[in-house]
Amino acid sequence: MTPAPHWYHGNRVPTDLRRLLVRTRANLLVIVWRWRYEIALVAGLSISLFTALTSIGAVPTIVAVIAITLIILRWPAVRRFIVDRAWCIITPHRVRVGCAEGLIYSSRGKIPAILRTSHQAFGERVLLWCRAGTSADDLVTARTVLATACWAQDVAVFFDTEHIHLVTLDVIRRSPADLFSEFEGPHSSGPSDRPPAWPGNQDDVA
Repeated sequence: MTPAPHWYHGNRVPTDLRRLLVRTRANLLVIVWRWRYEIALVAGLSISLFTALTSIGAVPTIVAVIAITLIILRWPAVRRFIVDRAWCIITPHRVRVGCAEGLIYSSRGKIPAILRTSHQAFGERVLLWCRAGTSADDLVTARTVLATACWAQDVAVFFDTEHIHLVTLDVIRRSPADLFSEFEGPHSSGPSDRPPAWPGNQDDVA
């Protein structure tokens, strides 16, 4: 992976005209896929509560819910795990918002597809498939918009030199002391064969 340079974004259709000519859109199946974790969570919780209410009654169910909630609130490791997993679900939605607001979409109104999101020590790492008409350069140019949309400190963009349509977006929420120590800055165009290594968990969420 190599930090993405700045190429040709200045030659694209002006912002206001592009907003009028092209609108981002997604069909129902795509929308359901994007919200699959939330749908599964709501469905799972509803089924679990219904099963508990019918099998053990209302009072034991309420006691169990309170006990589980207290465990989550009082056990830092569990709380941190849940928060990290939540960010891996929230971040893809925010990246899509950032792409739409940053005009990172093709002439057909298609934003880059999110293939995988993983938790990192600095935040989240998102693997994108750039459709024809979009590129890593667009993401670099709109990185402030993306960082704002993701409620993050910053974002860093890397592309695969062998598969240039595959772009890695690092959403930086926490800044370790050795943040991108290999580079002059998170958006430097210096050589590298992969995104910088970070300590901590690297659990993937597709």
